[in-house]
Amino acid sequence: MARYTGADCRMCRREGEKLFLKGDRCFTEKCSVERRKYPAGQHGQRRGKLSDYGFQLREKQKVKNIYGVLEKQFRRYFEVASKRKGATGETLLQLLERRFDNVVFRMGFATNRTQARQFVGHGFFKVNGRAVNIPSFQVRPGDLVEVVEAKRNHPYIEENLAKAEHRGLPAWMEITPAARTGRITHIPAREEIPLDVQEQLVVELYSK
Repeated sequence: MARYTGADCRMCRREGEKLFLKGDRCFTEKCSVERRKYPAGQHGQRRGKLSDYGFQLREKQKVKNIYGVLEKQFRRYFEVASKRKGATGETLLQLLERRFDNVVFRMGFATNRTQARQFVGHGFFKVNGRAVNIPSFQVRPGDLVEVVEAKRNHPYIEENLAKAEHRGLPAWMEITPAARTGRITHIPAREEIPLDVQEQLVVELYSK
């Protein structure tokens, strides 16, 4: 499958804000956005005024980059969200938040979503006692996520859990660090999703 293989910090600089793609580095003075608050490239500092379409496009690209999904997959999430009851933008974010790789990241088992995706693909986790190695797997309320026994003392897992306190734990999940387990309590409401995005702009873009 095609995927972005360039510098993560380049995406943050393009959006002009931190997307927290590099984990702990994003919280230090080494963060590229802190040092150079303009897009990368020779024309980065001469960025012109965006049109309404430009604002919508940039917001869509921001959400895609945050969750690490490609256009075809992102469009599929939007189509599913548009067919469900409720606000399409909020439902879209709920679907993205419930991706298994995002859940692993939110619970603090990984320092960023890229690492979480790698852990999931390598079989680090089980859901309700069954091995799951699909990053896009959708968790549901009541699901129990646990690190497989062979990986519970993995140095990365221990290190990430120790550093996860500064990120905070979303209100829609619970975690027991000592047991290496976490549980989904309910589907997150919009105010429980800590993202500074305007999802309505994404809806407007795809509704044209």
